[in-house]
Amino acid sequence: MDNQQRRTSRWAERIISLALFLGIGSLIILVFSPWRPLIKNDSLDYLGRMCLSAILLIFVILAYNRNWWVKYRPLLMALGILSVGVLVDVVFGVFLIRGLLVTDTTPQGWAIQKLNEAVVVVSTIILLNKTFGGSLGSIYIQKGNLKLGLIIGIATFVLAAAGSVPMAFLFNAKDLTLARIIPWIPWILIIVLSNGFLEELMFRGLFLRKLEPFWGKFLSNFLIALLFTVLHGTVTYSVDNLIFVAVLFPLALLWGYVMQKTDSIWGSILFHAGMDIPIFLGIFSNL
Repeated sequence: MDNQQRRTSRWAERIISLALFLGIGSLIILVFSPWRPLIKNDSLDYLGRMCLSAILLIFVILAYNRNWWVKYRPLLMALGILSVGVLVDVVFGVFLIRGLLVTDTTPQGWAIQKLNEAVVVVSTIILLNKTFGGSLGSIYIQKGNLKLGLIIGIATFVLAAAGSVPMAFLFNAKDLTLARIIPWIPWILIIVLSNGFLEELMFRGLFLRKLEPFWGKFLSNFLIALLFTVLHGTVTYSVDNLIFVAVLFPLALLWGYVMQKTDSIWGSILFHAGMDIPIFLGIFSNL
């Protein structure tokens, strides 16, 4: 194979990997979102989720014996795991907890829901990743450069927490007083740490290593940050979604960079958690 053929083959692999990641990833996260699903009929929504998960897992199995698909198997595996994680999240992390009469009308209710969701989805991802032969390190759940990760994570968490009250007004906060905020602190900590772990694992932990063989570190991080930002483009808790996504995209890039730099998930979780604090100050002030 000459250089021109190699370049053509390389770009073909990149285009296929991009189509798989953005196409199927958008289907999982946007159409079958556990938070804002586009299909309003519950029966059709569940059927679609189950069919998508089954199809992806079948492709992962078939990729074992198909030389042409072997290189895409890790990416297909990550997409399949994400699909099952979102399916399990809807059943156990959303509807079941509501069936137990836990609501989002109190900080305690928010904390129980988010902790339950994180435990359910994180456990599912770890279990399926192990089942398909992946190590914890393959999804960045490892020590890595723990010292650097903790320095970055704790420093950014503290800075974000210190500036969280003025930033909270970007999320419709009102009447924020010390007397109101202090009782919320334990619940906010549970929520932001749970959400940080959940989202960092679902997006960057699952996909960074899977996309890097095709796109390299920077562009892999860029693509994941793009999908992550698009997912959050329709949130209802921001006073201005354009400003929100304009800030979120570089933050998402930084979270990915920290994960790659430290070769672990812990610094990114703490950084992400800190930036979520003003969001929940805004939400809780309106309960």
